[in-house]
Amino acid sequence: MGRNDALRAARLRVGWRTVEQAATRITEHGQRLLDDRHFTVSARTWRRWEGERPGWPPEETAIVIHDALGRWPEDLGFTTPPGWIRPEHQEEQVKRRTFVSVTAAALVPGPVASQYVDPALIDYFQQQLEGHYRADMFLGPHDLIGTVSAQYQLIDKLVRSAKGETRRGLLRVGAAYAALVGWLYQDAGDMHGAAFWRGVTHEIAVRSREPHLVGYALVNQAQVRTDLGDGHAVADLCEAVLEDSHLLVPKVRIMAMQQQAHGASLTGDRNTVDRLIDQADGLLSRVDDDLPWGNACRRTPGYLEVQRATCYGRLGLGQEAVALWDQILTLIPETARRDRGVYLARHATAAAHAGAPDQALEIAQAAIGIAAETGSARMRRELLTLQQAMQPWQDAPVGRDLRDALAPVTEES
Repeated sequence: MGRNDALRAARLRVGWRTVEQAATRITEHGQRLLDDRHFTVSARTWRRWEGERPGWPPEETAIVIHDALGRWPEDLGFTTPPGWIRPEHQEEQVKRRTFVSVTAAALVPGPVASQYVDPALIDYFQQQLEGHYRADMFLGPHDLIGTVSAQYQLIDKLVRSAKGETRRGLLRVGAAYAALVGWLYQDAGDMHGAAFWRGVTHEIAVRSREPHLVGYALVNQAQVRTDLGDGHAVADLCEAVLEDSHLLVPKVRIMAMQQQAHGASLTGDRNTVDRLIDQADGLLSRVDDDLPWGNACRRTPGYLEVQRATCYGRLGLGQEAVALWDQILTLIPETARRDRGVYLARHATAAAHAGAPDQALEIAQAAIGIAAETGSARMRRELLTLQQAMQPWQDAPVGRDLRDALAPVTEES
């Protein structure tokens, strides 16, 4: 009575006949598991554990006990402290907290108090949106996610009170805000958050009854699939957009075609890449809408050649991609820091594929500095791709120099 029979039974079950033997075995097990020769459990400590006040072991010791006996301390008669989370559940807890923070702005419970919504607010939010797009060119995603998602939350609140065309106008601008939040999460490397917000974008676009926005939302979802390497899903989504191309402004059709080209590059289809990029290029001169979203094709110099060069790089066409990047980077202003950093990293990877490691290292130096400044996970991902492309020279001086240069940014990913 009053003793910890659960631990004693577990000890005997694994053949540790005495407390002294148990202390020796658990010490040996812990030193192997943790690769730490200083890890020890004394016979006196084990005897206390089997007593009436076993207390609670340190977290490392709890992990060793679980690995040796197949059960966590709370199942072995120990006194569980407040707030203890089994290590196997800690990642789930982190994911849950992250998901709650991602969804907080989009899933506000209602109803909310009714209020008058002035139609002029639509124009206000559209002007703010353009400012966010400009800021996105200069800042990393972490600095904008909170601001943009909070404004989406306000739009969602106003939509619940707005009527008629005012409500539809707010839904249209709300879809554009949700798309931007999704992009920011994608750039930050949080694909779960990105996929969630792309889904919100699609829902709001459908509610707005705006075909252009529905197409835009599907292209945004295809963009996530591109980052996930799922070329067939990219093609499915973009083909769904283009089935109703006669209903869409040229800008949306261009977006769908260039994204479908990315899908084709993932499946190794160069001919389809060139065909789609060429078709999209034929539509560029017809882009004349005043929609506030999806204007990269107007804002980004050499927009379609950027897509072609990226696809060529993915296809392993090093020399052709290098030639394109050489031309493109002369057009990109220094102020577009983050885009320039991504392009430089892709340029460097293309140089590596073309068998020019010294050129790749030289180009990469500038991209590494921008990646460190902006915190863009997308850029770090591009630099990791470069590191893989440089594997043939990993033991050469150029390979070691690149590895040293990359260390500050790749260690964060």
